[in-house]
Amino acid sequence: MSATADHAETSPAVRLGFQPEQVVQEIGYDDDVDQELREAIEQVIGSDLVDEDYDDVADAVVLWFRDDDGDLTDVLVDATTYIEEGGSILLLTPKTGREGYVEPSDISEAATTAGLSASKSVSVGKDWSGSRLVTPKAAKSKK
Repeated sequence: MSATADHAETSPAVRLGFQPEQVVQEIGYDDDVDQELREAIEQVIGSDLVDEDYDDVADAVVLWFRDDDGDLTDVLVDATTYIEEGGSILLLTPKTGREGYVEPSDISEAATTAGLSASKSVSVGKDWSGSRLVTPKAAKSKK
């Protein structure tokens, strides 16, 4: 196996479903985000992440969320307005024991209330866990 193939298989951005030429909008950026993950996503999509001021729809949203960032349900509902039908939201929250940690039950409840289906949480870096959230319609169309 080549080093390139090995890297592609282990890249968290690839495992999380990001694909070349996607427009990915980033919400909740702050100086505590995982820069390596951001760079991995940008490498896979072949362009920079767009910020919260982007005025068109995106293929996916990367949402950095900490416990003190407000109401998660409201933030998720707002994030769904930024994505194409069938798009996904990568919700990134601090890992257990880190400042800003969000309980998995809170994530599940907020996702359900916002009309999203959550995948299981995955480790995406030293300090962050990720949950891929999709609209039920998108989840059904991926059969």
